[in-house]
Amino acid sequence: MKKRISEVDKQEEWKDKGLTLFFLPTYSPELNIIERLWRFIKYQWLQIDAYSSWESLVEAVENIFRNFGDKYIINFA
Repeated sequence: MKKRISEVDKQEEWKDKGLTLFFLPTYSPELNIIERLWRFIKYQWLQIDAYSSWESLVEAVENIFRNFGDKYIINFA
């Protein structure tokens, strides 16, 4: 991939200021916090009957969001 001069200049400027850019892979769900949240919702908190209709799914997900932090907690430790 050929970089434009301005990109290289900016990267050098940032490097001189002690900043480092980290490029993530195109698809990296393990690095995306919302993907972790959705995994908990989908596989641990949603009951199977939530999928019976669109309305029940929306209601169940809204309930999780309303109670996130109290009833629904993710422990990253």
